[in-house]
Amino acid sequence: MIKDYINKDCIVSLLMGFSAGVPLLMTISILQAWMKESGIDLSTIGLFGLVGIPYSLKFLWAPFLDRFSLPFLGRRRGWLLVSQILIIVTILGISYIDITSQLTGLVMLCLGLTFLSATQDILIDAYRRENVSEKHLPLASSLYIIGYRVAMAVIGSLGFILSDIISFNLVYLCLSGFMMVGIITTLISDEGDFIIKSRESIIEPFIDYFRKNKALIILAFIFIYKIGDMLAFFMSVPYYLDLEYTKSQIGYMKFIGTWMTLLGSFIGGILLVKYNNIMKGLFYFGILQMVSTFGYVILSWVEPNLILLCSVGSFESFCSGLGTAVFISYIALLTNIKFTGTQYALLSSFVAIPRTIFTSQTGFLVESIGWEYFFIFCTLIAIPGLILIKKLDE
Repeated sequence: MIKDYINKDCIVSLLMGFSAGVPLLMTISILQAWMKESGIDLSTIGLFGLVGIPYSLKFLWAPFLDRFSLPFLGRRRGWLLVSQILIIVTILGISYIDITSQLTGLVMLCLGLTFLSATQDILIDAYRRENVSEKHLPLASSLYIIGYRVAMAVIGSLGFILSDIISFNLVYLCLSGFMMVGIITTLISDEGDFIIKSRESIIEPFIDYFRKNKALIILAFIFIYKIGDMLAFFMSVPYYLDLEYTKSQIGYMKFIGTWMTLLGSFIGGILLVKYNNIMKGLFYFGILQMVSTFGYVILSWVEPNLILLCSVGSFESFCSGLGTAVFISYIALLTNIKFTGTQYALLSSFVAIPRTIFTSQTGFLVESIGWEYFFIFCTLIAIPGLILIKKLDE
């Protein structure tokens, strides 16, 4: 019976995943389109990638959230409610920005938004691990990812479509309302009392990880496996606009692409279960990721064509989903079951570094070598990661 698998904790994980996915594109794709439309140069757009630094450093303040509780709703939900309310306030602040004359203010608000979003991620991950039974944890984690992707689909597609009708300021005002899903979920959910010992939560997980064989090679692989995919995705919206696709066309493509990512993730998971070979999955799905990135180059060879845009975007999203499925499974296998939460947070923070540091330089790179050679670079940079897979599999 379905009720034996789906319970309240699973539904809460789905809705919390949606809440976690709401803020992300507001500092990436939608913001890039707003800046591009306002005449801001590509170098500045690229540098705005640095506002995502909090996603790479979230393990630094996670111990604070472990140690201290607010006097309401429990240790996780109290901080979660505060972070969600402040996310709404910050998005509303962005909606009042004059982007052409208040770039400094925009930077500060975007940094605040990513800090609060990363904080929400920490709390949701901790809540799920501490309050969902081991029986339901795999399903709850899958539903969290689905909720996250659905939020990206809704925010991304709706944001672009609305921007053809109303100003971006009003777009942000409208999109802030979707955070109410998270607030309501936080208020109706339950919370247990999970205690972590001080030394175990801060020191032991790091010591335990670096005792692993090839620990540094593993970190290098985690760092670069998705880097080409991330760099291409980060600059995709300015690229589409330069190719003279409309914001609505981009919105339709992004909506389809999100569902293709979910399909790729699902099929990737099925194949991993069937063949039970994570290293081969990393290698073959990595090759498909690399091939799909070359699709961006093909778009520059022809006149704007919505069918081709959706085809290239769908294939890239599907392959990205395959790669993400195997990548997340690999990271999970690296963690010691005793320290899963902390070590996963550490590794996921490390994954985010390329997205924040290297993406900030993409605007300069595009201006130096042009769009076509930029995406060729994004394609070829996947090769070192494929080589490291062979090294790790020895």
